[in-house]
Amino acid sequence: MIRPAVILRNMGRMILIIGIAMLTCLSWSMVYHEVVTMAIFQAAGLTIGIGLLLMFVYTGTENINYKEGFALVSLGWLVVSIFGAFPYLFAGYLPSFADAWFESVSGFTTTGSSVVADVEAWPRGLLFWRSLTQWLGGMGIIALLVAIIAGMGSRANQLFKAEVPGPVSDKISPRIRETARKLWKAYLLVSLACFLTLFALGMDLFDALCHTFATMATGGFSTKNNSIAFYSSPWIQWALIFFMLVAGTNFTLHYLTFKRRSLLTYIKDSEFKLYTGIILTASFLVVLSLSTHGALMGWEEKIRTAIFQVISITTTTGYATADYDRWPPLAAMMIFMVMFAGGCAGSTGGSMKPGRYLIIINHSLIELKKMLHPRAVLPLRFGSKVVSENLLFNVLQFFFLYMTFLALGTIFLTALDIDILSSLSAAAACLGNIGPGFGLVGPTRNFASMPDSGKYILGILMLVGRLEIYPILLLFLPTFWKE
Repeated sequence: MIRPAVILRNMGRMILIIGIAMLTCLSWSMVYHEVVTMAIFQAAGLTIGIGLLLMFVYTGTENINYKEGFALVSLGWLVVSIFGAFPYLFAGYLPSFADAWFESVSGFTTTGSSVVADVEAWPRGLLFWRSLTQWLGGMGIIALLVAIIAGMGSRANQLFKAEVPGPVSDKISPRIRETARKLWKAYLLVSLACFLTLFALGMDLFDALCHTFATMATGGFSTKNNSIAFYSSPWIQWALIFFMLVAGTNFTLHYLTFKRRSLLTYIKDSEFKLYTGIILTASFLVVLSLSTHGALMGWEEKIRTAIFQVISITTTTGYATADYDRWPPLAAMMIFMVMFAGGCAGSTGGSMKPGRYLIIINHSLIELKKMLHPRAVLPLRFGSKVVSENLLFNVLQFFFLYMTFLALGTIFLTALDIDILSSLSAAAACLGNIGPGFGLVGPTRNFASMPDSGKYILGILMLVGRLEIYPILLLFLPTFWKE
């Protein structure tokens, strides 16, 4: 049975966290004497006030049950994205609710699709909030809630599983709260390393911080209109290549590598090997395509540009250093293909995840072997774990549902008189939490041209993609709300 009071109380905690996070933007607005200071303060005050009110009205110590966990995850992300739109609305820089909500949900889901045409004209307080939403959403609002709130009960495990992306959620501690804390610590440490590196390579303090938030969350919001192409330093681009690769890797691997002091943790992980294999293969083909079509670049620039764009799209970060919309067919096709790869399970990357491909590939190989040896007993494995039949069905169903949502999103957008390439790539970019697409939503354009109804559709796709479909679909099952 679902108890509204339990959901609303924990929703209040989430809203309170978002409101407190908004207050950090005030320091930038006050230092630069920006006119949006009061608007941000009002947005934060209202958010904190509503969060505290929900916690005060709906008191209690009951643990979250199975259904309430799923409801809190799904409804929580929707509510957080609405409150996250307040600074944009109150400041008047995105007066349309459709635009403000789209930018907010794009940030929290780490999609990086934007309706802002000139980000360099925005005040720093709002730009900081825009970047911070991605960093908070990267490891997950619910994971943060589990990490800092005591007394979540045994169902904290269900909250964690429902939010952390991937076919399998790894626990690095028997206690799920301790697992969430350790993952957030790893996230903080790698973020600090990224910030110090970018700052040392020439970015100013503000840009280094905002690009760290966007990079570690694989979000892609930049403080520059030309994204990373603004920075001519090859070293900055190579640094971002490295940290995007790190952000797209399972954070459990980072923690275990640090704990064991051994890089063999990465080498032995089958999903990580497929993940890097996809990146290397796609990068090679892009370099080959650019070379055969006479791209006017030196070899270092050609290799760097290819690797940067492949990693940026594979990890669903969405940064741009080149207009791949104008690349030769093979190079552009590889960029489109890696939109369906994604980061590893347990990373901040979106899309389908290499782990799911591994499970399906291994299952296909087993079925082929059984045709030759019908009596053979061949267990399906994912790494060192045996994959249950339920998990296999879950993965196969996920692929079907993913393609169904992609098709529906594309159909809805084409019904709004948007061309097929732009509709398909926009739906794929938002469902996969990638950011840019092709055509009207290519790397040198944005989503401002989309009608409001299209922005709502794409916003829903972002939430569906970030929560990996199932938690959202459960809300529409009548039996879910019954006892």
